Amino acid sequence: MIENDLDDIDDIEPVGDAANLYEHFRVVVDKGQAMVRVDKYLFERIVNASRNRIQKAADAGFVMANGKPVKSSYKVKPLDVITVVMDRPRYDNEIIAEDIPLDIVYEDEALMVVNKPAGLVVHPGHGNYTGTLVNAIAWHLRDNPDYDANDPQVGLVHRIDKNTSGLLVIAKTPDAKTSLGLQFFNKTTKRRYQALVWGIMDEDKGTITGNIARNPRDRMQMAVFSDPEIGKHAVTHYNVLERIGYVTLVECILETGRTHQIRVHMKHIGHVLFNDERYGGHEILKGTHFSKYKQFVNNCFDTCPRQALHAMTLGFVHPVTGEEMNFTSPLPEDMTLLLNKWRGYISNRDLE
Repeated sequence: MIENDLDDIDDIEPVGDAANLYEHFRVVVDKGQAMVRVDKYLFERIVNASRNRIQKAADAGFVMANGKPVKSSYKVKPLDVITVVMDRPRYDNEIIAEDIPLDIVYEDEALMVVNKPAGLVVHPGHGNYTGTLVNAIAWHLRDNPDYDANDPQVGLVHRIDKNTSGLLVIAKTPDAKTSLGLQFFNKTTKRRYQALVWGIMDEDKGTITGNIARNPRDRMQMAVFSDPEIGKHAVTHYNVLERIGYVTLVECILETGRTHQIRVHMKHIGHVLFNDERYGGHEILKGTHFSKYKQFVNNCFDTCPRQALHAMTLGFVHPVTGEEMNFTSPLPEDMTLLLNKWRGYISNRDLE
C-alpha cells in the first residue's frame, strides 16, 4: 500500500505543461495482473484515497499509464507503469506543533472548543502546510501523551473556511471523535451562522435545498445542481435578522455541512455574501451609481476584508457526560464595524 497525498485533489487545475508535474506514485503492474480499471487498481493500493478522488485525479490528467494520461476507465495491463502526478512536489504531511495563539472557549479531557479568527486556515493543505489551526492545537496539546496530532482518530471533527470566523470542536480522544462525528453525521448538532448578504431578502425565513458539487467552469467554486446524481445533498435554513439598505443580515442554520454551503446556497438564491471574493461579493452588486456610495462600499470592503460570515453558535452532546453543550461566539470586530457602517449610512441617507 502507498501513502496517500491526494487530499487536495479538489483544488487542482487540469494538467497544462507536463514538464511542471511531479511524480507522487509509481506502480509497475504485476505480470499476472488481470485487466482491471485503473481507478479500482489504484484504490486498492493507495492508503486512505477514495475511488472518487482518484477518478477526479484521472479526469484532471493526473493519472498516467506508461507516461500518458488515462481516464478512470482505462484497463491496466501486465507490466504497465502506472503513475500519479501532481502540479506540486510531494508533501510530507506530518503535523508540526507551532506556537500560534488560540482562543479556547472550553476545554476538558475529552474535547476543546475554539473560536477561530478569520484568515486562519484550519488544516494543512496545498499552499498552507504550516501556520494552521491544526498546528496550533498540536502545540497546545504537545504535553498531552495521549494526543497525537498525526493520528486521524483525534483532532478536528468539522471545518470552516479560512476566511470564516467562529466556533469549532476538537476531539482529544478517539472515543470523543467517534461520538462527535456521529452527531454531525446524524445532523443532531446545532450550528448557527450569521452572514451579511447583498440585497434585501423579501421573505423573513426560508429553506434552500440543492445538491452541491465542484463548479465545472471554475474549480475554485462550488455550485448548486438540480440533477440529483450530481453533488451532495445540502440544506440551509435561514432567518432574516435585519434589513439594512442594500444588504441583509441573516442567520443560517445548517442541516448539512458541505464545502462552501452557505456561500454557494446564498449565491444560488441571488444573495451573495458581502465581500465574498470567490463568489463575486467583492463587487458592488446592489445600490446606487453615485460616487459617494461607491466610496462608502469600498470603505466597507476595507473594514471587513473577507466574506461576512461567522459561525456563531455550536451545540452538541458531550461524548463522556452526555450533557448538552452550547457555545456562542459574538460577532468579531470586523463584522460589527461593518454592520455599524451600514446602519449609519442608511440612517444618514434617510435624513437627507
